[in-house]
Amino acid sequence: MKALTKLFSNSVALFIVAIVLLIVIPLPTWMLDFMFSLQLGLSLIILLNTMYIKETLEFSIFPTVLLITTIMRLGLNISSTRLILSNGGHAGQIIKTFGEFVVQGNVVVGLVIFLIIVLVNFIVITKGSERVAEVSARFTLDAMPGKQMAIDADLSSGLINEKEARERRSKIQREADFFGSMDGASKFVKGDAIMAIVITLINLIGGSVIGLVGGGDLSSILKTYSIATVGEGLVSQIPALMISVSSGMMVTRSASEANINSDVGKQFLSQPRVLMMAAAVLLSLIIIHFPPVQILTLASLLFAMGFIQMRKQKQFAAAPVQEAPKEEIQSEASYYRNIDNLYSLLNVEQIRIEFGYSLLPLVDESSGGSFLDRVVMFRKQFALDMGLVIPPVQLKDSATLNPNQYAIFIKGEQIAAGDILVDHYLALAPAGAEDNLEGIDTVEPAFGIKAKWVAENMKVKAELLGYTLIDPTSVIITHLSEIIKQHAHELLNRQEVNNMLNNLRKTNETIVADIVPGIVPVSDLQKVLSKLLEEGVPIRDMETILETLADYSTKIKDIDMLTEYVRQALKRTITHRFSEAGQLKVVSLDANIENAVMGAIKKVDSGSYLALDQATIQKIITSATRELDKIRDIVNNLIIITSPVVRVYFKKLVDQFYPNVTVLSFSEIDNSVQIQALGNITI
Repeated sequence: MKALTKLFSNSVALFIVAIVLLIVIPLPTWMLDFMFSLQLGLSLIILLNTMYIKETLEFSIFPTVLLITTIMRLGLNISSTRLILSNGGHAGQIIKTFGEFVVQGNVVVGLVIFLIIVLVNFIVITKGSERVAEVSARFTLDAMPGKQMAIDADLSSGLINEKEARERRSKIQREADFFGSMDGASKFVKGDAIMAIVITLINLIGGSVIGLVGGGDLSSILKTYSIATVGEGLVSQIPALMISVSSGMMVTRSASEANINSDVGKQFLSQPRVLMMAAAVLLSLIIIHFPPVQILTLASLLFAMGFIQMRKQKQFAAAPVQEAPKEEIQSEASYYRNIDNLYSLLNVEQIRIEFGYSLLPLVDESSGGSFLDRVVMFRKQFALDMGLVIPPVQLKDSATLNPNQYAIFIKGEQIAAGDILVDHYLALAPAGAEDNLEGIDTVEPAFGIKAKWVAENMKVKAELLGYTLIDPTSVIITHLSEIIKQHAHELLNRQEVNNMLNNLRKTNETIVADIVPGIVPVSDLQKVLSKLLEEGVPIRDMETILETLADYSTKIKDIDMLTEYVRQALKRTITHRFSEAGQLKVVSLDANIENAVMGAIKKVDSGSYLALDQATIQKIITSATRELDKIRDIVNNLIIITSPVVRVYFKKLVDQFYPNVTVLSFSEIDNSVQIQALGNITI
């Protein structure tokens, strides 16, 4: 079998070379007859193949086959023209038979029939196939990014595995390549039809001139060369017509589960009343003197087919319903009669990004987009930094967004949005430098910094001026990372807590078995972890967190206080996260403010809260804002340091007026770090 396959593949290469040689090598009449027969047989095979395939990719080599058959036809046309002009109009038995059968003594009729076939092929079939191929190629390419994103979403959600995703991506790419190739290959058929008319004129006029120069009779010359011309034209155009029909069938095939024969039979007979009504209309034509025998025959056939099909449908409807999954959904209403399908509407993606259509190349891997890989690497880095595996990021295209816009959703609600220019770079001016770079003014979406979009040709100039250039993908990834950091505590659900506990069981099963849920319920553990994440404290050290909760949870039920003890146990982690080069640059809190806060703490059964009067709150916030604004430009993290008892209450107070400020207590700072006070909040 392997040897046969290898022989066939080599024979195809030799056959293509032989076709090209037909253009220059004269052929004897018997060989030309054989080649015309071969051409006719190949055309029939191609036509029947297009009828029995279920989808276009089953015959993906069709554009190449179209090119080969076109070259073969042109080569045979040249060879037959050579024989017609040099052999007194005789170019083999097949050409003679075709010519005599069609002409039948009337040259004008033969030429008209030939011209009609050529024009039908050129104007109707080829022109239509070319247009359908062009539109299909455009729509397929436009739909590729959306299809790719749907595959990535299914892969992220676990509906398909990596192998199935690769297969589906490959199929989408092959479909795009196929329709793109068909768009170009249809031009071959168009050019072939034009050449057929040119060659026909050459054969008729050139042959007549040669005959007259040789001294022949005009009428006999016209008869001889017209038969040869029409025969040669039909021999080439009938296969060309079949190839054109095949091309049209390939590009007009829609999604189907069967071949065209099954589809036509099933869909034509799906409405028996239509067949019976057509029969009645045909019968009425007898009144206006249509031939009764033919009309009665056809109407009877249609009526019988409709009656038989209607009876089959009634028998099928009366048959007992088999319990089997329904593959086809008749309507939206019937689909949602199933309550399970209604519940599927309630699913909310944890993280979703929607893109305008101009940004789809950033996501589409086939277009060189690296967004998916960047998201994967961000998830890895976030897991290392914070100890939380964020859920898969769903990517979707959106027709409601502006073409250059993207939107980030958390739990189904839009949290942030931004505008991106795909073919530009985001340029951030160096500190203190004059902004004299040409570009489009904008604001960096993650941090709200003034920036410019600069074109590709301005990249070198911007770098020389000291600007920081960020590519569009990095802009979106940075924005996404900041949004996730801010909302990480919302993404930690009980399922993820259980996943973290299961991961810990692999290395320390005892601690999990002893503490959860006997001493620390999963719900309390989730609340503590969420509070840590909300303030940017990593939760990778689950052993320390569980052990600390086990020590204090039996006598303390206040989640805020439990979180404070956990923070103190994680002081090395906190110190490492917020210090720089062994230093912690902070703003301290005056003792009078701490005393005021401690005196305003009110305890209730469910916990405690701060009850400061509005005047004191206003003074504290005014002083804090003044001190923090002084150091905003010289430190990366704005940190306020307090005593352990005050920390949690002061954090809640300051967050209402000055968000994104880190509040630490002295008990959360390791002795190895040096504290440098850059300001003091007083009233």
